[in-house]
Amino acid sequence: MALHLTAGNVVDCSAFEAVMAKLRLPRRGPGRPRTRPDRLIGDKGYSSRKIRTYLRSRGIKAVIPERRDQIANRKRKGSRGGRPHAFDAETYKQRNLVERCFGKLK
Repeated sequence: MALHLTAGNVVDCSAFEAVMAKLRLPRRGPGRPRTRPDRLIGDKGYSSRKIRTYLRSRGIKAVIPERRDQIANRKRKGSRGGRPHAFDAETYKQRNLVERCFGKLK
């Protein structure tokens, strides 16, 4: 788990790279901690080209639903809009644990 504290009126995606830089995942055996998770689960606030490009460049699978305006824009462009991002709905359900933890902390 990584923590980056910001003001209450700052959007989550602005601190994304700072959180990823602090992330350290312990290994099962000996060795230094990993800095790349297998996948990242985020809400629609993290659905931006910049974040998806960052994750793709580091080989991290993004489990982030697409925002409604992004879907509409892609469909408006037709065949030039590209294909939809892959989305694993079963993995996304695990995000509920994080949201409940935040609720308890508040």
